Amino acid sequence: MWRLRLQTGGAAAELLTIISGKAQPFRTSSGTAAVLRNISFKIYLGLGCALYALIPSLANAGNLALFVGTFCLILTMYGGGFATIPAYLRDMFGTMQVGAIHGRLLTAWSAAAIAGPTIVTYLRDYQINSGIPKAQVYSTAIYVMAGLPVIGFISNLLIKPVDSKHHFQDNAAPSAPPEPETAGVQQGATA
Repeated sequence: MWRLRLQTGGAAAELLTIISGKAQPFRTSSGTAAVLRNISFKIYLGLGCALYALIPSLANAGNLALFVGTFCLILTMYGGGFATIPAYLRDMFGTMQVGAIHGRLLTAWSAAAIAGPTIVTYLRDYQINSGIPKAQVYSTAIYVMAGLPVIGFISNLLIKPVDSKHHFQDNAAPSAPPEPETAGVQQGATA
């Protein structure tokens, strides 16, 4: 039986380095890249939900290797999603406003980074006040966290790419704004 013993922070960091180095997303420059990015996000969200739902069972089973491995896999999916989101947004919305859309997405992720721990803390306090043993108080919070990727998965299914006629065309670069009208104004004249 395999037994994982991470006795130092260095060993844990080494494990994460090995996992993240080997779990890079498949990259291609062919025409299938857009399809692969869309499928990748469906996998990130669907598998993320399933993995989050497994966490309480793995914790109760006492299998440290699977518990840590599951969290490592979840973390690599966050990294993969973060790395591929600009190209995915370009595929969906074109290049004209991709920067603004990406900025809004990063703002939403920042809000989630504040709301997530707040929700977990409130659920933990509620569980403790209800008499749940401290070893089990995070189970409900983890199940709530497992439900959030479901919302993202459904949202991802509902979003369709913007028609390419609304995309920025390289040969149709936006023209400079028109010069203001100067009728009746003489250059060099003083009042």
